[in-house]
Amino acid sequence: MHQMKKLLFPLAAFAALLVGCNDGQEKFSVTVQDPEGATVEVFDYVTGDVLASLSQAVEDAAITLTGKAPKDALLGVRQDANSWVSVFFNDGEDVTVDLKERTTLDGSELNKNVGYYDLDFTNQYEALNEMAESVEDLDEGEQIIKIAEIQAKAQSFFDSIKGVLENNQDNILPAALMEYVYSFLDVDELKEEGLLDPSLPYMQHPYAQSILKKIEDQEAKAAEAEAEANKIIGSKFIDLEEPDVNGNMHKLSEFVGNGKWVLIDFWASWCGPCRGEMPNVVANYKKYHDKGFDIVGLSFDNDKDAWVKAIADLDMPWHHLSDLKGWESVAAGVYAIRAIPASLLIDPEGKIAARNLRGDALGAKLAEIFE
Repeated sequence: MHQMKKLLFPLAAFAALLVGCNDGQEKFSVTVQDPEGATVEVFDYVTGDVLASLSQAVEDAAITLTGKAPKDALLGVRQDANSWVSVFFNDGEDVTVDLKERTTLDGSELNKNVGYYDLDFTNQYEALNEMAESVEDLDEGEQIIKIAEIQAKAQSFFDSIKGVLENNQDNILPAALMEYVYSFLDVDELKEEGLLDPSLPYMQHPYAQSILKKIEDQEAKAAEAEAEANKIIGSKFIDLEEPDVNGNMHKLSEFVGNGKWVLIDFWASWCGPCRGEMPNVVANYKKYHDKGFDIVGLSFDNDKDAWVKAIADLDMPWHHLSDLKGWESVAAGVYAIRAIPASLLIDPEGKIAARNLRGDALGAKLAEIFE
């Protein structure tokens, strides 16, 4: 891995030299290979401020943009004809990029690594998405094999992201890749391993700090939304009416509030996490059904054939309702469901006792009730 170069001056003298010469600013020079007549911009990746902008004057020619930005600021290069953004640290060395090929072609060793990992991680992510999209076209046996392949490749992807943190604890390289870190890795695990230690160079970088602030804001909003959603607990369920798989209309009250514990399960055949959770739901249904536990599935499907096939494939022997309107369904509107899988556990009197019980939490709650 890249090692930072040793300073040629004592640290204090070097810092003073920077302040004296340019007040912490560093010149940048970015050459863009054949931008095809588009307007190219260099911008601050944290603030979004455009620092330089230039249009190609001669066809098939490269253009060079120059300016100043804080030392080691994370900058981005983009052109209006291409959505790809190439990022680099403003470390004082010239950068050459080819936005059509989505890669940094030349620059400092640090920026070459930034370009390499950014492109590599993007390619791995896109490949996983393509694999996931192909699963629905396979039969059940092929799906099992493909899902195992996807899981292995996903783990390799996650390991490669984590490897950048592990191998670059003495420099700022991982700061440029923090979106991948927070999107795909277990943050609590990384904290336990010291890979998100605030004293690390990459964690002190403004871009890493901005990503951390976004995550903290999102977590605060999620906690607030969760607290608001939990206010529904203790209130009576809201009745609704939707058709079953045969087109016969049924009210939710036919199955709920009549002396049984009932799980209202919001799901869809196209929802991967829903399908992943279903074996757990099925196991709990079979274990506790004879003791007074029932389930009503409210599907957010649009395609009836896909809905009915999933019920059979996933062995879901309970009540199923859907108006086949997806996110515009009656169920989504009545219960303000914005994400699935979701669920409500209703007590025998029809009051909501718990919400979004998944994994071991569902089994633990049912054991508490029936055992």
